[in-house]
Amino acid sequence: MDGIVQLERQLVDYTASLFHEGFLDDQFNQLQQLQDESNPDFVVEVVTLFFEDADRLLNELTKALGQPSIDFKRLDAHVHQLKGSSSSIGAQRIHRVCISFRNTCEEQNVEGCLKNLQQVKHEYSLVKSKLETLFRMEQQILAAGGSVSR
Repeated sequence: MDGIVQLERQLVDYTASLFHEGFLDDQFNQLQQLQDESNPDFVVEVVTLFFEDADRLLNELTKALGQPSIDFKRLDAHVHQLKGSSSSIGAQRIHRVCISFRNTCEEQNVEGCLKNLQQVKHEYSLVKSKLETLFRMEQQILAAGGSVSR
């Protein structure tokens, strides 16, 4: 039993660190509140859809910025989509970079867009890794007979 309590404490601390370090915001809490017994995997499913969407959008952004003639309106539309989906799961740091990215699209600043693309990819990689760790911790607690409070 002490092991479960220790795992639950680690989960609480880890989750708090994600908020403290700005990876997540209150939207993630709201997403968690939508999960219940009738849909116990809701958050994982929503976040997994975000990962799939973000991977697709990052590929589109990379392709668009690799073109000899850049369509900044199309580029901005992809960034806008990524900004919205990151906001919907509470991925605050990705959302912030997308705001900067949209500004460089508006300015048609190729160098700025390339820098923002790298920054978005970096933040996305961090958030994805941290959320996957969070979900693994939750599964470990549930498998040990503990509970994950929302």
